[in-house]
Amino acid sequence: FQREWKRPLLHPSHFPSILSISLDDHKTDLGTNDATSHRAALQTGKMVKFTTAVCLALAGSAQAFSTLKNGRTNQILKMSELSPEPMADMAEPVETIEEKAPTPVLPQMSESMPFMARPAVLTGSLPGDVGFDPFGFAKSESDLMNYREAEVKHARLAMLAAAGWPLSEVFDKKIAGALGMVPMLDANDRVPSLLNGGLGKISPLYWVGCIALAGAIDFYGIQRSKGGNADYFPGNLGFDPFGVYPKDSEGQRWMQLAEIKNGRLAMIAVFGFAIQEAVSKVGVVDETPFFFFPLIETMRQYTNSGYILHN
Repeated sequence: FQREWKRPLLHPSHFPSILSISLDDHKTDLGTNDATSHRAALQTGKMVKFTTAVCLALAGSAQAFSTLKNGRTNQILKMSELSPEPMADMAEPVETIEEKAPTPVLPQMSESMPFMARPAVLTGSLPGDVGFDPFGFAKSESDLMNYREAEVKHARLAMLAAAGWPLSEVFDKKIAGALGMVPMLDANDRVPSLLNGGLGKISPLYWVGCIALAGAIDFYGIQRSKGGNADYFPGNLGFDPFGVYPKDSEGQRWMQLAEIKNGRLAMIAVFGFAIQEAVSKVGVVDETPFFFFPLIETMRQYTNSGYILHN
């Protein structure tokens, strides 16, 4: 666009001289030739006039084309002189709005009891939350957290009791005989309990130690729960001496779910131990020896007790 057409233009002022020269020549010819030559000269003059008109028209159109071309060149030059700042503004990145994930729709009915409506505060955010609250104890989020704290504490204590109850029936007499002490089991090999009796055999120092240890752990847990730690959840005492607690969130939730499930099962098991021994008057280990003794010894006990008849 910046090149200009350099073709030389024929200005209209040049044409009168050319026209006058052509007319003078034809006038001279008219004086010497005949009438035929005169008519030919007139026709030639007309042709010269027509040629002159055509040249004038071409010259005007060429001049107009040159003016438009120069005007467009100037316009392009002016656009190139514009400041690039507006273009820079247009090149700025546009902020993208991220779409939020849709909020999951909570079920209307309880997962654990499909014939009952799901409690409002049981949203499934806690591991093991299946909407089980038939009596409506949890009225708010704070109530739910308090009940989860209590559930985790009872679950951990029940897991210790579910393991300690049968182990004491297996090893109590052996350990007491080795240390020269009186066994705590009764005549039917049952552990001391509220239903079985025999709690008077336990030293008061043992109860004092248990209460002191439980109080210290509970006080420490309360301080952690009120410390404002964002990573805290009910039952999180920071106790992981073997480093088995996962580092990723998915693994942590799985571990919490496994703990609460095993704790709930342990609470049912301990309750079952107490009822079973109170009703049958037989220790749990003697009632189900195949869970705690080798198979051969179990078969011998069944034989001696009459479960297996022999010839």
